[in-house]
Amino acid sequence: MITENLIQSFQAICGIENVEYSNAARLAYSYDATANFQALPDLVLAPRNRDEVAAIVKMCAEHHIPIVPRGSGTNLSAGTSPSSGGVVLLFKNMNQILELDQENLTVTVQPGVITKTLIDYVEGLDLFYPPDPSSLKISTIGGNISENSGGLRGLKYGVTKDYVLGLEAVLPNGDIIRTGGKLAKDVAGYDLTSLLVGSEGTLAVITEATLKLIPKPPFKETILAMFQTLEEAAEAVSAILAARIIPTTLEFMDQGTVQVIEDYKQIGLPTHCEAVLLIEQDGPLESVEKDMDKMYQICSEHGAIELRKAESDEEAEDLRSARREALSALAKLRPTTILEDATVPRSNIAPMVREIIRIAAKYNVTIRTFGHAGDGNLHPTCLTDLRDKEEMERVEQAFEEIFHASIELGGTITGEHGVGEMKAPYLEWKIGEAGIQVMKAIKQGIDPMNIMNPGKMFAKSTKERLVMSNV
Repeated sequence: MITENLIQSFQAICGIENVEYSNAARLAYSYDATANFQALPDLVLAPRNRDEVAAIVKMCAEHHIPIVPRGSGTNLSAGTSPSSGGVVLLFKNMNQILELDQENLTVTVQPGVITKTLIDYVEGLDLFYPPDPSSLKISTIGGNISENSGGLRGLKYGVTKDYVLGLEAVLPNGDIIRTGGKLAKDVAGYDLTSLLVGSEGTLAVITEATLKLIPKPPFKETILAMFQTLEEAAEAVSAILAARIIPTTLEFMDQGTVQVIEDYKQIGLPTHCEAVLLIEQDGPLESVEKDMDKMYQICSEHGAIELRKAESDEEAEDLRSARREALSALAKLRPTTILEDATVPRSNIAPMVREIIRIAAKYNVTIRTFGHAGDGNLHPTCLTDLRDKEEMERVEQAFEEIFHASIELGGTITGEHGVGEMKAPYLEWKIGEAGIQVMKAIKQGIDPMNIMNPGKMFAKSTKERLVMSNV
């Protein structure tokens, strides 16, 4: 598809050093953090600015070359697997914090900025950027925006879309648009900013983002609550929320997850109980202490066998990092780890946990569950082996039933991982045929040649799965 003349044209746009097409380079960007999905791109390009992005996109549009914008590849729905080949766009050269506006409480960044770099930068100025995906040490702001990433603080503070005020983006024809801005109110036309957030690179290439900041909370407290059963922990989560307390963090880990994390981190996590809740609250000291006292009481009333308070900032950070590294720890147990995010209304957390346990037993597969229990976003994680085809069939059946159970309980097939290619067969279960047609019409209107991350979101049928493992 891509000739030597085209390669030279791309080199003229962004420099010879920013155009890669060796087998090693192509292989490195043929997959993301999702199991089972892999496909080789034809080229890997790293533009240095917006104008180079626009020139690349125009060239691709002229020659009908697929484009896959990519952050750090930490996404878990095969959203950046280049299943149609073409060009993978990297943003390692567009990684600057461009402006901090303390009067308007905004920060403007390029898409390649690492999430934790931004968080640390603004916190050093007593400001706060709440979205904190577990991959924050390596994920990028552009990737977070494309996936509408959540995180441990999502219960209280929301997700990425709640902090994106404006975007600069390159459309599939190479035109550059700006959406939103530093405004508290703006209802001029369709909300194009919100349309692009979570679009997974299927509509445009984001080249700049203006993000909302808030004052940094003055105080934070962290506790671990340990429960004899999974059900008691899930019921405690529902009871905390029913008491109208919204903690910063309300995370859930089952015994298997805790055991693996403790083996990995050696920080003294309890391994004798079936479930652990990591609970945090931030804000003014008096308010935090009042909320934590009430949550202590609720956890005790719902069967907590032990409550442990972090006695220092270092201990609290150890607990947070342990939860963030749950997937890395679990991935050491079996050759293949499949992390999902069945999400339900908060009131249905306990029934959903029961369903996951039942389904895992039914299909005789190993599933460990952790996640953002406070917002109903559970992560059932299957430990398996891709080479065992019979077991993989049971794994797929189990996850199909988990997705179905989630929808039956008023939930969705994905709370923060996106649809990508992996969940495309199930999207219609959630939004219906009419919803699919509306989304396809939007895609067709903006990207009529279907060059922007083709093969994502939409499936040929609700039962089709595309597994590309031989490259």
